[in-house]
Amino acid sequence: MDLFANLWLGLQVAVEPTNLLYCFFGVFLGTVVGVLPGIGALAAISLLLPLTYHMSPTAAIIMLAGVYYGAQYGGSTASILLNLPGTPSSAVTCLDGYPMAKKGKAGVALFVTTIASLVGAMTGLIMLTLFSPVIAEVGLKFGPAEFCAMMLLGLVAASSMSAGSAVKGLCMMVFGLLLGMVGTDVNSGAARFSFDVPELMDGINLVALAMGLFGVAEVVRNINSADSQRKLENISLKSMVPSRQEFGATIKPMARGSALGAALGALPGVGPSIAAFMSYAIEKRVAKDPSRFGKGAVEGIAAPEASNNAAAQTAFVPSLSLGIPGDAVMAVMLGALIIHGIQPGPMLITEQPSLFWGLVVSFAIGNLMLVILNLPTIGLWVALLRIPFAWMYPAILVFVALGVYSVNNNTFDIYTVATLGIMGYVLMVLKFEPAPLLLGYILGPLLEEYLRRALLISRGDPMTFLERPISATLLAFTALLLIWAFWSTVRSNLRAKEELDALRALPD
Repeated sequence: MDLFANLWLGLQVAVEPTNLLYCFFGVFLGTVVGVLPGIGALAAISLLLPLTYHMSPTAAIIMLAGVYYGAQYGGSTASILLNLPGTPSSAVTCLDGYPMAKKGKAGVALFVTTIASLVGAMTGLIMLTLFSPVIAEVGLKFGPAEFCAMMLLGLVAASSMSAGSAVKGLCMMVFGLLLGMVGTDVNSGAARFSFDVPELMDGINLVALAMGLFGVAEVVRNINSADSQRKLENISLKSMVPSRQEFGATIKPMARGSALGAALGALPGVGPSIAAFMSYAIEKRVAKDPSRFGKGAVEGIAAPEASNNAAAQTAFVPSLSLGIPGDAVMAVMLGALIIHGIQPGPMLITEQPSLFWGLVVSFAIGNLMLVILNLPTIGLWVALLRIPFAWMYPAILVFVALGVYSVNNNTFDIYTVATLGIMGYVLMVLKFEPAPLLLGYILGPLLEEYLRRALLISRGDPMTFLERPISATLLAFTALLLIWAFWSTVRSNLRAKEELDALRALPD
């Protein structure tokens, strides 16, 4: 009964005309920000923060939250159509979304991302509503050892994301770890791999890395051949709706991605990006034919899109109930609450029930608004593919430059994305997949940070990772994944050898 009473209170707050207006403005702006590559929710929320001084706390957080999860919807659009990740979490959508667009199924891909995003968001919302106190309690049990083990599990899973050789995938993951070490050491303050370049003291820009590896590299590769390789589709409602087989193939991936994203999003410091990459890695592992991934597999879109949107909803659990921001975006939103005199923490739900439950109900309303906004505009976005690529790629490069520059207002980032774009093209020619590199870059600094903390707390005793139940369980899963990967490789090699022997035994 308390739950229904709280939801009724939240509904009354969320449907107030002012709050509805700000919710719509937030999700609409978030969608636009997500579509424009490189801008990101953080820049938009930071620019909107001064406007919240003249708003009520509830309206302010509803609007800023709408920008945050609205960007998750819009981020997949540029990923699918142009191979440009609108947000870091949508970079994994490039792997199968862009090949689908090149096959003439851009409408289907965008339709699936919209539905998967809704399913993931609603799953995360249900988790947020029913299990906020429990999730917050579990999150408190995660210490440095548990986070370190979870990051290691994610890195091992990353090696399976490569569409080609597993060895190449592992090499790219290690390369990503090395790139993540560039910058200032958080413990000693010493500069690492900066080569006396002041701009590298803060590390390599994540937005520049994602757009260089995926976007600029794809533009360079397709300058002369893109128009001949793309298939244009007739934009109609029927062409956007997936077939029964395609829709059936997305049900289980959406369920798995939603559950994983909802669980990971509730952990401080994880966020939608890690959830999306890990979800993709799991789908490739459980697939009957992993070779389809990277060539337009609809499961490779549905799972990560559901996962990152579920994580975007449950990311509010540690931020609001524990006062621990999961990422920079959450830190800015917590700053907006503090400006209004509201202290995030365990007492927020009881002291500010109208704000908390009004925000929860606004999530449901905002996600429905996003579906209404996104489905009718699929045809408009797909129409971009009819523009000749020779006209489109200069505009793409301009958007990339503007997006990267807007993050830090630094021209050095433009040179960085150009250099990384050339490197991405070379790696593409050599059949090295960029996804493991990107995840290695994201998880590497986190793994190092939590490893150091765990060893400092245990006074250098590595057994702390096995003595803690959660950490030991995650490490066991990591070991099982390694054994599975080894056995799969051996089995495929034996099968290939048997087929070769059978061919040799045939008479001439």
